[in-house]
Amino acid sequence: MSRDAEAGSVVLAATPIGNVEDASPRLVRLLQEADVVAAEDTRRLHGLAGRLGIKVGGRVVSYHEHNERDRADDLLDVVDDGGTVVVVTDAGMPAVSDPGFRLVERAVERGLAVTAAPGASAVLTALALSGLPTDRFTFDGFVPRKAGDRSRFLGALAAEPRTMVFFEAPHRVVETLAAMADALGADRPAAVCRELTKTFEEVLRGTLGELAALAGERAETGAGLRGEICVVVGGAPAAEAPRVEDLVPEVMDRVAAGERLKAVVAEVATAAGVPKRDLYAAALAARPPR
Repeated sequence: MSRDAEAGSVVLAATPIGNVEDASPRLVRLLQEADVVAAEDTRRLHGLAGRLGIKVGGRVVSYHEHNERDRADDLLDVVDDGGTVVVVTDAGMPAVSDPGFRLVERAVERGLAVTAAPGASAVLTALALSGLPTDRFTFDGFVPRKAGDRSRFLGALAAEPRTMVFFEAPHRVVETLAAMADALGADRPAAVCRELTKTFEEVLRGTLGELAALAGERAETGAGLRGEICVVVGGAPAAEAPRVEDLVPEVMDRVAAGERLKAVVAEVATAAGVPKRDLYAAALAARPPR
């Protein structure tokens, strides 16, 4: 998108998640030229600008989870008048577990333009470094803090076949990994990624059981996992289709109870994911001779 095309729009601008060198030239220009920069933390914004060797050119306003709904229309009035409003968060992409969604939602309602200056993403970086399948994945944000809510939340994901990415705070990561091992299986492959792109970047890979034990041991020795943390968990393994011969007793019992063979075979085969023809042949072979 050209500079002129950005006028009269909201621009969701990704900021570095650690290494300031990941800032794009477009982000640098936007911070210097936007009419308004809406920042999750204005002090962090000015700190970033200082590290980039620039000054924010436009008006800076605070825009965070506690005021994003109330402040949205004021920001969008600037857009409606042809101005450019750049939204930045403390790190990464706005609207991804960070402020920005309410502004986009309201902009869509008002028919105003929204675009993005993409860049660093903790979710995608952790996924790429995890060593787990990347073709299909989900982002599930932060795991609930309370034990009961956490158990229900993770229990609902036990059968999720896609790779899952979570955010977690360092002081909760030990109990979260233990809860994941209980709910999803201690042998489920996973990775704990912390301080991504920073000096002390670390990626720990193993099973949930192994990672829970390791995190617990490190916490006990005072070398606990610190910094920004992403947990990546492999999806549930595909259930093996039952063998046709194992389904025959159910078919024969239902036929003996008065149901029609073809109808029972069709229902059982569909539910089990096996070929109807094979199950029908096996059921015929199992019928006692007349």
